[in-house]
Amino acid sequence: MRKPLLALGLLAMVLVTSEGCAPVPLPRYAAYPPRRVEELLVDSENLRQIGDEWERFWFLDQPSHMTPFRTHGGLGP
Repeated sequence: MRKPLLALGLLAMVLVTSEGCAPVPLPRYAAYPPRRVEELLVDSENLRQIGDEWERFWFLDQPSHMTPFRTHGGLGP
């Protein structure tokens, strides 16, 4: 009973630590410098946009209605 549990635990550990089909963790970015720079730029742009998405989800990007001035969020005059 111990051998199957040990084998199952070992298999689970290998599956958790692997990425995709490789038995070892793969590098996240390419080794070729121009491609790596491009990948890093895409990742940083995605992380920058998370803040905008968060504000849009919680409706924080809308004008505040607690101002002393009248604000209208619609289009047109």
